[in-house]
Amino acid sequence: MEKYQAIWFVLWGVLWAVYFMLDGFDLGAGVLEPFLGRNDDERRVIVNTLGPVWDGNEVWLITAGGATFAAFPAVYAELFSYLYTPLLIILFALIVRGVAFEFRGKEEGAGWRRLWDAAIFVGSFLPALLFGVAFGNIFQGLPMDADGYHGSLVGLLNPYGLITGALFVLLFVVHGSLWISMRAGNGVGERAQALAGKLWYALLVVAVAFLAYTKFATDLYNNFMFFKVMLVLPGAAVLGLLGIKVFQAKGRPGLAFLSSCVTIVMVVFTGLFGLYPRLLPSSLNPAYTLNAFNSSSSEYTLKIMTVVALVFVPIVIVYQILIYRVFRGKLSVEDVKGDTQAY
Repeated sequence: MEKYQAIWFVLWGVLWAVYFMLDGFDLGAGVLEPFLGRNDDERRVIVNTLGPVWDGNEVWLITAGGATFAAFPAVYAELFSYLYTPLLIILFALIVRGVAFEFRGKEEGAGWRRLWDAAIFVGSFLPALLFGVAFGNIFQGLPMDADGYHGSLVGLLNPYGLITGALFVLLFVVHGSLWISMRAGNGVGERAQALAGKLWYALLVVAVAFLAYTKFATDLYNNFMFFKVMLVLPGAAVLGLLGIKVFQAKGRPGLAFLSSCVTIVMVVFTGLFGLYPRLLPSSLNPAYTLNAFNSSSSEYTLKIMTVVALVFVPIVIVYQILIYRVFRGKLSVEDVKGDTQAY
């Protein structure tokens, strides 16, 4: 039984890591879109680099949520009860962003497009921030015991939660700027590449502050002290972060973007390994902590889920690889001008 619980803890972490790696760049690009594009044509180019892939990227969020519900139902129940308000805000923000992508190009009016540009910004910034805030609070433990949850939305906006939120925002904005630098022409890609270089320094400062604060606000480092070989995870995150700067400075946006992918995945793996086997720690009494072993579904359920995952996850991966391959290459203003199907 414990074998399948451990496997699903790892798979749960992989699903979140892949989601943040993929949706991270379009959340980051959405934050930058109203500012990086100097005119409507350039903003259309940015949006159209995301058009074929953003909804496919969010499949991983649905999968991560579904896996939580199926593999760890007690965690799902308490998570969506205790953090209901921030999760609902994230949901509404993602809905608004999806509507904005589809509606932005339906009218020619400047006011109409500015409205949806603002919606894209808000619908991208809030999820990036609040996902970070949520995971920051999980890392340090939630105030819960036999009487339930004793926190509030305002209480979630504590210093450690906010610095984790800032880390997520900067990871995604750098990731998004590198994506735009690969996919956009007409000077937009060059400006995005230069911006990524500047934002990297802010990311470095916040990442160092996060690591230092984590030592005092959480016990995430304990697992690494027992299993020192797993220090390879934060080590890979650091190498990925350095790789972003090295390849960005050399004008290699593809390799810089790949380094950013490695950074995000390894940051998530580092946090989740620090939590293991806990999924929802209690900051009040460890007896009320939910972990992979006291909150999982039955062994039979986990076995069925493992078979389903082995069959369908590779199909999703192959589909997404094909989509990215079909829509590879740079987009220019000429590609979207007069195109009624463009966003």
